[in-house]
Amino acid sequence: MMPHVVIVGCGFGGLEAVRALSTAAVEITLVDRTNHHLFQPLLYQVATAGLSAPAVSAPIRHTLRRQMKRGNLTILQAEVIGFDVATQRVLLDDDQALAYDHLIVAAGATHSYFGHDDWAAHAPGLKTLADAFTIRARVIGAFERAERCLDATQRDAWLTFVVIGAGPTGVEMAGTMAEIAQHTLPQEFRRIDSRRTHVVLLEGSDRVLGSFVPALSQRAREQLARLGVDVRTGCTVTGIDADGVTYETRSGAAAQHHRVASKTVIWAAGVAGAKLGQALAAGAGAMVDRAGRVIVKPDLSLTGHPEIAVIGDLASAMSHPDDPRQGKPKPVPGVSPAAKQMGRAAAANLLRRLRGAPTLPFRYIDHGNLATIGRKAAVVDLTVPGIGALRFSGYFAWLFWLFAHIYFLIGFRNRLIVMFDWAWAYWTYERSARVVAQPPSPPAA
Repeated sequence: MMPHVVIVGCGFGGLEAVRALSTAAVEITLVDRTNHHLFQPLLYQVATAGLSAPAVSAPIRHTLRRQMKRGNLTILQAEVIGFDVATQRVLLDDDQALAYDHLIVAAGATHSYFGHDDWAAHAPGLKTLADAFTIRARVIGAFERAERCLDATQRDAWLTFVVIGAGPTGVEMAGTMAEIAQHTLPQEFRRIDSRRTHVVLLEGSDRVLGSFVPALSQRAREQLARLGVDVRTGCTVTGIDADGVTYETRSGAAAQHHRVASKTVIWAAGVAGAKLGQALAAGAGAMVDRAGRVIVKPDLSLTGHPEIAVIGDLASAMSHPDDPRQGKPKPVPGVSPAAKQMGRAAAANLLRRLRGAPTLPFRYIDHGNLATIGRKAAVVDLTVPGIGALRFSGYFAWLFWLFAHIYFLIGFRNRLIVMFDWAWAYWTYERSARVVAQPPSPPAA
């Protein structure tokens, strides 16, 4: 009987692990609570009505149809609720359990509100298609409510959008919302002028895009300012409610308190490992870091449980250089290229164990970072073998970002649709995915 490998989650890491194992003499069961693989780097475009959901997602069964033809892959849509590590079983939501010989957990990440979970009702984050639909309904609904509003102060609150967190997602959200207000909607409303929209980007550190070098961070800030985004750094959020955001800044030891009246707040500040990671850690006697990610060994397995690997955003992993003289291990960032590499590495180490060979420590190959700010505006920080760092911004960085994301999309159809939608939006400024299923529910009081 072939060894049974259970893979939890079909994000970038889980997908790569399935592909790497599908040609081996193992039985694979892939479990995911949804029926689709999601290209998260473009999810913000679904939230801002630039792309439709099918353009950035694909059914898992279709995506892995070639692997399924080999006869050793089973795909189950189910919710994993826990693990029985002692008996090597994965517990599902319908009181069923899957026995495994080897387990790869790629359950991803969720939002972290730093102990203020009550903020979630007023400031949704962006991790799933459902999140994107919620944000799209709130953004489009805000303009509709402003059109109906007779009170000028209330109208200004509906036309003020606050994005919290200036990482790639926050920067991309803020820049896109400014573009919508300035170029897409001005001719579509009679009572309001969408160009008076105020987009505020709040960041706790002293610069935007903190994972980029300072020069590119400054370029990004300048490009955001040209789009009309109000960038405020050094801001610590202290409260979020149905009517706006309070935050504080510091000048020396003195704290100054501020308030932004807004009916639409987007959370892009904190990320935490999925709660499933804590359940796994408790059962396996593993540790989690402050973000709730499971701390793994150099080969991505758990201490005392070599049959279990954790990958992707759920793993607190270190990248180990081939030669110790090249430097100390460095934390692996929570980005899609890292998840893909971890999926392939976990699969390769699993096969080494089956052969009786020693496993290898994970080494992350950093190809660089990309972020788009808006139309003809982006920053690129690449590592090119033999050349070194290649950094640029502006129009050519924007073109590079476009083609890179099209290349990495799943499926030819998705690439074609995205290319067409982007070309149409470039020439017309139109966003055809602005339909919402129903009026957005008002934020909880």
